[in-house]
Amino acid sequence: MTNDHDKDGGGSDEDGQHHAMEITLANYGSAPDWYWQGTRDHDVSQNISALLDAIQGDAPFAILDFGCGPGRDLKRFTELGHEAIGLDGSGEFAAMAREFSGCEVLHQNFLSLDLPPGRFDGVFANASLFHVPSAALPRVLAELNAALKPGGVLFSSNPRGDNQEGMAQGRYGCFHDFESWRAYVSGAGFQELSHYYRPPGQPHERQPWLATVWRKP
Repeated sequence: MTNDHDKDGGGSDEDGQHHAMEITLANYGSAPDWYWQGTRDHDVSQNISALLDAIQGDAPFAILDFGCGPGRDLKRFTELGHEAIGLDGSGEFAAMAREFSGCEVLHQNFLSLDLPPGRFDGVFANASLFHVPSAALPRVLAELNAALKPGGVLFSSNPRGDNQEGMAQGRYGCFHDFESWRAYVSGAGFQELSHYYRPPGQPHERQPWLATVWRKP
């Protein structure tokens, strides 16, 4: 792990960014069932509520679950009555999510997105955007902004850090503090609504997750 991300395959050159993503996706794809068993019972209801409560207008809402994994939260959005579409870079996860949720799931690499403009009321990026190399983050955030309707909401939850990035346990990660993350997201045209740390009810040093909520003007 390093602050000099060029050394870890996620630098400013596009080939390095794609290489970092390919390694990360291969890691997830090597043991999808293990990952599913380890995460399927995680309670992220606080995060789901943070997104839905911030969306203006009348439900049901069109939600993009960005980095949906095997489909846990995707299915929950549909159970709540919303139109949910998943997206994941892992072919294994995309197939699992389709089967588990019954929803449409897009198989797209985060670095090669092809999203319909102005389609979604909300984007739910739970534990996904931190895999995007920082050099590519402005472009990816701008593409998510373009996929939202005016007034649409972006939710993100990422493991926080001191702005390190690099390979960790076979996956590429960027671990931003709040000030750094705010600069990236506001720079992509979003307005800040709120942020909090997870899990709830713990002292700050035991809250490794930074959750943020943003609106497209």
